[in-house]
Amino acid sequence: MLENQLIATSIKSLPLLHKGKVRDIYEIDDKHLLIVTTDRLSAFDVVMSEPIPFKGFVLTQMADFWFNKLSFVVANHLSGIAPETVVAENEVIQVKNRAIVAQKLKALPIEAIVRGYLSGSGWKDYQKTQSVCGIKLPKGLKESAKLSEPIFTPSSKEAVGSHDENISYEECEARVGKDIASQIQEISIKLYQEASNFALTKGIIIADTKFEFGLDDQNRLVLIDEILTPDSSRFWPLDQYREGASQPSFDKQFIRDWLEKSGWNKTPPPPSLPEDVINKTSQKYLEAFKKLTGQDIKK
Repeated sequence: MLENQLIATSIKSLPLLHKGKVRDIYEIDDKHLLIVTTDRLSAFDVVMSEPIPFKGFVLTQMADFWFNKLSFVVANHLSGIAPETVVAENEVIQVKNRAIVAQKLKALPIEAIVRGYLSGSGWKDYQKTQSVCGIKLPKGLKESAKLSEPIFTPSSKEAVGSHDENISYEECEARVGKDIASQIQEISIKLYQEASNFALTKGIIIADTKFEFGLDDQNRLVLIDEILTPDSSRFWPLDQYREGASQPSFDKQFIRDWLEKSGWNKTPPPPSLPEDVINKTSQKYLEAFKKLTGQDIKK
């Protein structure tokens, strides 16, 4: 592990359950998981070869900030147990300020995406069909246009190396059931509205975001994974917003744009990232955290 950088964990005191695109998940007991956020970055569902300095700190601490702020909307998976207490002493450096101890829940096989602005895959869909995930939108909208109200556009949740796909609301119902789908839609839009209204007061537009949910042993919905981070959201600076073009951003869109121009075919292996692209991306993550929370990250 380089100073303040972690590309992969090597925790031996707990069994490794799953290695995701960004997170390594360990089993503590039958009710709790240790989730460590590394500095890995994935783009177009491919994990880059180089870490982004401080990224794991930013994602963990920003998600914690939002989990606490939005806990009145829906329960979340945080257990309140300190990660440093569940690993061996020589492993604390791998978890400090970049890990959580979460409740073990049954994860649902969809990603709950809410869009307040027309961007990314939503913009591409709109250009082809004048709709996003089957939701018909008005004619003549421009790229990055603010929608009249946020829309719920779920996607599939695929394994590492596979692409998540936009799905219709009907497909969402087929995957999780009508009642759960309805709850997810209502809660996701409420979370987005609360967060985006707050972010505007800090000079940031949340163009869109992704939530994930699980069920507890009583079949109640619980918010899991990460929320409202630069990895799961598009953050735009309010003072630079201009409808009709792609926007400068505080998230990994900077790396996505570089990759688009690189000629890469979006399949492994990824190209090597230049040092200036790595550093600028790290700075964007840190700046987003500072602007939204008013704090510096804990390292």
